[in-house]
Amino acid sequence: MWEGAYRLTRGGLFRLDAEQAHHLTLAGLCWAERAGWLRSPAWSGGEVTVMGLRFPNRLGLAAGMDKTGEAVDGFGALGFGHIEVGTVTPRPQPGNPAPRLFRLIRREAIINRMGFNNPGLEAVVRNLQRRRSFRGILGVNLGKNFDTPNEVAVRDYLTGLRAVYSVADYVAINLSSPNTKGLRELQGVDAFVALFEPLLEERESLRREHGVYRPLAVKVAPDLTMEQTGALAEAVNRLQLDAVIATNTTIDRAAVAGEALAGEEGGLSGKPLAPRALECLRIWHGLLGRGIPLIGVGGIMSGAEARERLAAGAALVQIYTGLVYRGPGLVREILRATRDLSPERDGPSVEGPPLPGSSGRM
Repeated sequence: MWEGAYRLTRGGLFRLDAEQAHHLTLAGLCWAERAGWLRSPAWSGGEVTVMGLRFPNRLGLAAGMDKTGEAVDGFGALGFGHIEVGTVTPRPQPGNPAPRLFRLIRREAIINRMGFNNPGLEAVVRNLQRRRSFRGILGVNLGKNFDTPNEVAVRDYLTGLRAVYSVADYVAINLSSPNTKGLRELQGVDAFVALFEPLLEERESLRREHGVYRPLAVKVAPDLTMEQTGALAEAVNRLQLDAVIATNTTIDRAAVAGEALAGEEGGLSGKPLAPRALECLRIWHGLLGRGIPLIGVGGIMSGAEARERLAAGAALVQIYTGLVYRGPGLVREILRATRDLSPERDGPSVEGPPLPGSSGRM
């Protein structure tokens, strides 16, 4: 149903302001799900265990599409095996001034400088507690408020971890958005370790309190140098994080040079990002090996490209801009292309390390 509806409405949506079209689409998706017009997809298969969690398939919705947690059931009905909500900050914030979302239609790309616009932790947690039908894996992507200095940013991430621990299946730490001033500086090794050590300690306390282990992932930028990536990978290995999400949007405009909107500030996503995101994924896979799983994201526009990311070392893939340009049919295409892959393709490493003093995860 939604594939046909998308084909009929895409032209009209693309004539609207990009952010207005985004909100209208999410509202329609939520309405259709609540009205019972959406049903769980008939296609299935491709189950895989990653981070100690059993994912119904390898396809996820990347953070940024559903910042409020209100559309989880609707996106789940489209077939996503996992949905990453956010980015969420402790306090509500409006984000950067509009216009802040731009389509480069000829290049199947988007530039955004949203700036972590979201209703805050309290509202998002409340929305996630109300979800009804989604039975996949739920991730929550956490950020810091724009006015929180980097020196005390860990406070915002600790606040977020505590708030979402009871509603999330895994938690992603966003240090790589280009749209919050200074945020990417937290990917420097010293700042990175200083941030994650308290988070890992707090996660252990929360594990004991709640009796359940919530994996911690980090989302990285595609604009790191080889030296920076190597140092960061060493820290990820040493800290034994549960996953790396590669990658966020890029600030490089070489792939869209000459486009009318290429000069807009913000992060570039979509088809032009794909080669860089794939290269980054391969580099991270070479540095991490099989010990820490990778989630591949950035410019995936087809089932073949999803399989390519999996072959390059990803255990899971996520889409965002591809959904904007290709519609729900892309979900079906990727699920068909990936469901025949063996759950053991990545070996035992996709399970992640056992808990200290435990034979497995609770």
